[in-house]
Amino acid sequence: MPDNSTSTNFTWLYFALLTVLSWGVYGVILHKGRGYMPMGAEAPHASLKAFLFVCIAYAVIGIGAAVLLKLRCSNWGFTPEGIRWSFVAGAAGAVGAFTLILALGAANPIYKGASAAAVMPIVFAGAPVINTITAMLLHPPEGGFKALPVQFILGCVLAVVGAFLVAKYAPSNTAGASKPPAAQLAPANPAANPPVK
Repeated sequence: MPDNSTSTNFTWLYFALLTVLSWGVYGVILHKGRGYMPMGAEAPHASLKAFLFVCIAYAVIGIGAAVLLKLRCSNWGFTPEGIRWSFVAGAAGAVGAFTLILALGAANPIYKGASAAAVMPIVFAGAPVINTITAMLLHPPEGGFKALPVQFILGCVLAVVGAFLVAKYAPSNTAGASKPPAAQLAPANPAANPPVK
């Protein structure tokens, strides 16, 4: 009989890596969807239109979760406290998706098609720090906050500094800025453009 204990122990890691993958591509794909929305006079509304379909996608995935509960023969029992905290979590996620799409739209005039490369490192490096602080507020560490190891504090600082460096110096953000305009690259050729008399 095969031993499944090892694979079971790493199930959380597989799902965590799938989350890294999905959230890692999320901002870039979301910005791409925003860019394909009608522009011109409708450009100020492109972010909200993209966010609308993010919400629809959440609803579709929610239906999938309901189907999975049914397949697992759940008794559909809920508690008020569980509902309340889960709703707050969903609201936090939705607000984050909403402000993310607004950030991508606001960064677009500065970074053009590479605004996701500027915004997402800040989001993904800052979020773990906020996550850890929130967890400590809900479940204070033994010995209080004074007992926090220096390595942890250093890790938080490095995460923030790393996010800044990745966002500022991402190749997609800096490559275009260092190149001179196309008109300056072409050598002057008086014969090709004779003076108008």
